[in-house]
Amino acid sequence: MNPNKEQHLINRLKQHPKLLDRMEALLNVVENSAGDCTKADDAEQYVIEELRKMGSDALHCWADTAVNKTAAQLREQQPELHGNGKKEVCWHTTFGEISAIEQLFRGPGQQVRPFITSAGITSRCCSMPLQRAMTDFGADHAFGQVPKKLQEYYGIDMPVSTVRKITEFHAEQMHQQREMMDLPLTSLGCRQQIGEIDGCMLPIVTISEEEGDKRKHKKLHWQEARLAMVHEEGSATPKFDATFGGSVNDAGQALLNCAVASGFGTQTHWHGVGDGARWIADQVNAKFGVQASYLIDFFHVCEYLAAASKTTAKDSPQIWMETQKSLLKNNDFAVVIANLIPYMEADGIDNDKAPVRACHRYLSNRTDQLDYRGAIEKGLPIGSGEIESAHRYVIQKRLKLPGAWWKVTNVVSMLALRVVRANDDWFKYWEHQNTAMAA
Repeated sequence: MNPNKEQHLINRLKQHPKLLDRMEALLNVVENSAGDCTKADDAEQYVIEELRKMGSDALHCWADTAVNKTAAQLREQQPELHGNGKKEVCWHTTFGEISAIEQLFRGPGQQVRPFITSAGITSRCCSMPLQRAMTDFGADHAFGQVPKKLQEYYGIDMPVSTVRKITEFHAEQMHQQREMMDLPLTSLGCRQQIGEIDGCMLPIVTISEEEGDKRKHKKLHWQEARLAMVHEEGSATPKFDATFGGSVNDAGQALLNCAVASGFGTQTHWHGVGDGARWIADQVNAKFGVQASYLIDFFHVCEYLAAASKTTAKDSPQIWMETQKSLLKNNDFAVVIANLIPYMEADGIDNDKAPVRACHRYLSNRTDQLDYRGAIEKGLPIGSGEIESAHRYVIQKRLKLPGAWWKVTNVVSMLALRVVRANDDWFKYWEHQNTAMAA
């Protein structure tokens, strides 16, 4: 290093004694002055601890410098203002709580606080890096576990209430920023897409507004969340969207959102797989028209066949099942339907005791959704295992924890948060966040 620069650096460090002490502490680790850093892991832990302390000291020094600088600038720019005492301001960061003594100013009808205005903070707020860390943990773990993780990875203490407040705030922001896509599109798009949608039940709590003990007016129930997933054929990075408590049109819109995000265009063929719910097929037709085809999940059909086989082939149900499956995969669904007719229960028998009749009705009403041979020939899936698996790692992993019950407003925003994570839009979201938030 240039001797002049070296001396200049030393002089600057002398102006900040705390930082000078931290530099010396780091050098002691590097040189193993105390003889207790023989192991690499020990040395790493010492460095982590010293860097945490250095970060805290550096922010305190920055705050003191900024307080003096902003006060001097304000005096120069608005000499008519006069001092109005001092006040401590503190805020939370990933290096712990930082505080400074701020000079207050007063003019006609106003009080001016130059430091917090310039620094973009309020007293007791959480810095954006800390908000991001809390939301990061809160997106994947129960709120009650997050303080322990903040302590372990950052050495700081934060209450569960703040973690919940910050996480739910950003989750709601992500929900508000959810984009709705529209057709028609002008680009050609990718050649082939695969899409699936399915629902899962989430634990919901509603609390009556009546006076008295709120615990006595809670109602627990289960409500369906729908997860949509689309990816280009051969791609391992699907796009997701989720809805909760909305209409079937909202769920169809979620499918379209995923398709557009995955490169859907005017020349794209969209292949969908799902259960036999009529609304899914209707939404596929409404959102994608002639560019789409839709199959009933093959394994869902097999459940109906398995129930019917106990009547149609009591002695060898498995053999009968395999025969029907082969026929279906060859698009001979008419033969399967005909094979059921001789064994159909009488009309007077209750539906829940008539598995053959149920299977016959199920297949007969969906013959336009049984082109398994066409899908197999094109190498496209005939089962919806992808979306069932996605439900576990996108939604259920966070929103279906033992003993956890959600308010409707919170579950909607937390779904958006989980979707942002699953779609790798996490970094994109935080690029546009720059406001510290009150704890």
